[in-house]
Amino acid sequence: MVLSRRKMLALVGGGTVLAAGAGAAGFVATRTPNDALAPWDLAGGYGDPRKNALSYALLAPNPHNRQPWVAELVGEDRLILTRDLALDLPVTDPFGRQLTIGMGCFIELMEMAAQEAGFGVETTLFPEGDADGAPVAACRFIEGAGAPDPLFAHAMNRRSHKEAFEPRAVSAAAAAPLTPYAEIVVDGPRNDRLRMLAHDAWLIEAATPAAWQESIDLLRIGKAEINAQPDGIDAGGPMLEALALLGLFTREAASDPDNPGTRSAIEETQNAILGAPAFTLSRTRGNSRSDQITAGRDWLRLNLAATGAGLALRPVSQALQEYPEMAEIYAAIHAEFAAPGETVQMLGLLGYAPQTPRTPRWPLDAKLVNARQTA
Repeated sequence: MVLSRRKMLALVGGGTVLAAGAGAAGFVATRTPNDALAPWDLAGGYGDPRKNALSYALLAPNPHNRQPWVAELVGEDRLILTRDLALDLPVTDPFGRQLTIGMGCFIELMEMAAQEAGFGVETTLFPEGDADGAPVAACRFIEGAGAPDPLFAHAMNRRSHKEAFEPRAVSAAAAAPLTPYAEIVVDGPRNDRLRMLAHDAWLIEAATPAAWQESIDLLRIGKAEINAQPDGIDAGGPMLEALALLGLFTREAASDPDNPGTRSAIEETQNAILGAPAFTLSRTRGNSRSDQITAGRDWLRLNLAATGAGLALRPVSQALQEYPEMAEIYAAIHAEFAAPGETVQMLGLLGYAPQTPRTPRWPLDAKLVNARQTA
């Protein structure tokens, strides 16, 4: 679940207004979680080419902003990547498929950053097998073997969109740069059907207490919480923080399905889905761990290509989640949009919209095994 700032306001009804005056102005000016956003400004500022590439990679999109990656530097030119199982999403991602897709996004952005600096990366996926907890990738950096990828120019402006879209159609010509990475459905019956499946899947998630609560538990409310734990779903800004201080914005209120604000939040995402101009559909031939990494690589490239084309991309993959309440929708989208044996890995909304803010990230040192061991 991706919650917009507007949706967060809806969770508490949005009726409270901060008092005007110098004190309120000072409060507003100091609510940015600068520590949690610092990794964006630090990207590319490391001497070691592996750290340099990793500093960009940790900005990659990932489910619920869990940032499940862990890196271990080995020798002078290698590193090993693993997925932190403590960051799993057991309800909405019971098999770790979506989190593995996030690892694919990370690997692709890491390789692109290395290539930008002239390094090729020799990546071996699942060198010890694909059991949970085993290394996801072993990588060797090769100086002089990399050539810049044009899509990397959009890495710092890439976002996972969190709002509704402008009422403006996406033409086939505008979507053309994205077609190497996903099917783009801009109109017609397929567009209508994807809209209904995405809409119905969202309502199922909202009505499934365990699935909804999994997102609520990951809320980081206010600057202090976001800086202290810059993962999960950030709920910051002066209005939200003021409401939290007043006791009007709490996890308890957000988890209550009878709360008027919660109902408004659900309706806002409904409206965003119903108003989306276009959809993206990502498939793989199978559903192995390697297929899931490929899906992540493609999603990262799709996101960068969308940014370069002036488009915004918002993931809405509830219909693809593998828990019992979603089984009927999951079966329908595969029956209608995948060939036998294929897996639909990602579903996205596509359209025109202003750029959303940067998302908090853990600093690089927090994701390096050796750094954590010697701290």
